[in-house]
Order: sequence, then C-alpha cells, then structure tokens
Amino acid sequence: MEPIAADEMVIEYVGQIIRQVIADTREQRYEEEGIGSSYMFRVDQDTIIDATKCGNLARFINHSCNPNCYAKIITVESQKKIVIYSRQPIGINEEITYDYKFPIEETKIPCLCGADGCRGSLN
Repeated sequence: MEPIAADEMVIEYVGQIIRQVIADTREQRYEEEGIGSSYMFRVDQDTIIDATKCGNLARFINHSCNPNCYAKIITVESQKKIVIYSRQPIGINEEITYDYKFPIEETKIPCLCGADGCRGSLN
C-alpha cells in the first residue's frame, strides 16, 4: 500500500520453529490431507520454519528468477529469524517476490514466474 525503498526490511517470515524430522513427518501428513502447498523455510541444517497452518503474509510471497527482494537469516537475541528485504525500490501495487533457492534435484519443479532470464525451474 506504500512504496518500499531499496534495502528495507519488508516482512519477517514467521511460523512454527521445527526440526528436520518433524518437517519430514508434516510434509507427508500435509500430502495425505490434500494440502496442495506447504510453506516450510529452512533456517539452517537443523531448523525449519513451518508457516503452512500458522504464519503471516510472508508465506504467500511468490518466487521469481528476477526478484525484487531477498531472504536473509538474521539473529535477534540469539534466535535466528528469516527476514525479507527489498533488493531495489518497490512501487505501490508492485508484487513482492524473492528467489526460493530450492536445492537442485533431478525432478524439476517448473517455474512460472515469467521474468526475463527465467531459469525454467525452481530447483
């Protein structure tokens, strides 16, 4: 609803902080329940933020191969947090996007971002 300057904090990615073993179990359960998308964001090797059922608007930010934002892990009072920052000035009503940076895998997830220089897949 208002312009965002370059290098400005846009939003924190919030949800439940879980371990990898719990994330694996939940991902399978979400598939069994017919939940089409899960909103899990890796903080580090052991920690994941699961915003699938309890999160904020950050979980709805779309991927782009040419994004106007980036995700950064910061530490606040010894707790790691994921924060989305603007890469460039963002105008009113301009979609906020960032690169999901999924790990490279053999089975590709098609990218539909439509950006110039699109890689064609999310992974």
